Amino acid sequence: MEYKSSLVITSIAGPDNKVLQEFAQQAKENNIGFIIVGDVKSPADFKLQGCDFYSIEKQEASGFSLAKGLPKNHYARKNIGYLLAMQLGSDIIIETDDDNLPYDTFWNKRTETVTAGLYQDENWINVYKLFTEKNIWPRGFSLEHAQKKVSKKSALLSCKCPVQQGLADENPDVDAIYRLVKPLPVSFEKSTNAAIGKNSWCPFNSQNTTWFREAFPLMYLPSFCSFRMTDIWRSFVVQRICWENNWNILFHNATVWQARNAHNLMRDFSDEIQGYLHNNTIVQRLEQLNLKPGSENIPENLLTCYDLFIQMNLIDKAEIKLIEAWISDLSNIK
Repeated sequence: MEYKSSLVITSIAGPDNKVLQEFAQQAKENNIGFIIVGDVKSPADFKLQGCDFYSIEKQEASGFSLAKGLPKNHYARKNIGYLLAMQLGSDIIIETDDDNLPYDTFWNKRTETVTAGLYQDENWINVYKLFTEKNIWPRGFSLEHAQKKVSKKSALLSCKCPVQQGLADENPDVDAIYRLVKPLPVSFEKSTNAAIGKNSWCPFNSQNTTWFREAFPLMYLPSFCSFRMTDIWRSFVVQRICWENNWNILFHNATVWQARNAHNLMRDFSDEIQGYLHNNTIVQRLEQLNLKPGSENIPENLLTCYDLFIQMNLIDKAEIKLIEAWISDLSNIK
């Protein structure tokens, strides 16, 4: 069956998970395909009406060359869900996690061109500050710039945004340093959309993110890096390549609230150290890359960007084979 829009989650939870149940019911009511990507620890007998569950065995039987190369027990297995959604013929892929509960607005119609305040040439911009007066910053934000003041809200323009990040209330996506020293919960104020354009940086995650078809090749999550950095470093690569296509990254009001799964905060802190130390340098180095404009050059640009991480000894060189498998699988879907 084909779906115009698909929802992708990776999870090792059972079918009794309330978030998965909520998404399964609502996706069915809204005629949205729902794919759950399992892993080694997933229940062998997982069954939930309203979703298509892919065990490791089913992933490896999918025909995607990436499926057998991806490491097990890893969040990057979500890549298989993206490919499966593309195979369904979806023009829009929405991703979230199994601890984010949707508001009614989560199911609103999504459009690629939106009215938003456009922020360009800002270097680092803490988008959270456009939605709250609280001293809060997103996971992956350069700590060197955490105290930087945010420019006044920009005039509203029509902006092309094939990648769109929704915020999360209650337990927003912040780093371990914030969680260890600052109070939660925090919920965001309602505000106008913010579009991040050329020469501006703000990390975005994989917890409430919408992708439109022409940006699908950018969805790749790297495997050979910290779990806490996989979606953050992807976001930097995505932003850099979007500049070459005159695309913007949209940040919009919260459409989910997070009932966060249990985490060991000191382990999260340890896993985020590479980001604390290097994120500012990463974006500076990405800015210096000579990339090619045009959607047809996204695969080559992906390889160029991730090769930079390898040169910086932040990602293992084994990543290249996975990216090549991703590119091959994309070409076969087309």
